[in-house]
Amino acid sequence: MGKRVLIVDDAAFMRMMIRNILTKSGYDVVGEAENGAAAVALYQELRPDVVTMDITMPEMDGIEGVRRIRQIDPNANIIMVSAMGQQAMVMEAIQAGAKDFIVKPFQQERILQAIERVLARAGQ
Repeated sequence: MGKRVLIVDDAAFMRMMIRNILTKSGYDVVGEAENGAAAVALYQELRPDVVTMDITMPEMDGIEGVRRIRQIDPNANIIMVSAMGQQAMVMEAIQAGAKDFIVKPFQQERILQAIERVLARAGQ
C-alpha cells in the first residue's frame, strides 16, 4: 500500500494537480482540505504519512496549520507549497516545524523528491 498523503490548498485545481502526480506515483491521497483549519481536523482523523500544505489560504494559513498539526503530532511530515517570493513565510513555516518546501509552479519530480526525502528522514 502506498504512503498516505493529505493535500491542503485553497485552489481546487492545485489539489487536483498534486493528487494526479501523487496517485500516478503510487501514493494514496487520503484527503484534501481547502484551509489550515480543515487540514488540522482531517490530520487528526486520518493521520496521513505526509501533508502538502499551501502557505496562503483563507481562514487559517499554512503556517498556523503546521503549528496546530505539530501540536497533535510532533513528528508530522509536512511539506510547504509556496508561490515565488514567499521566502520569509517559508522560513517561518520551517521554524514552525515543516520539513521541506516546494515552490509553485513546481515540477512533478520536485514534489516526489520532497516527499521521498521527508519520508526517508522520518525512517518511513
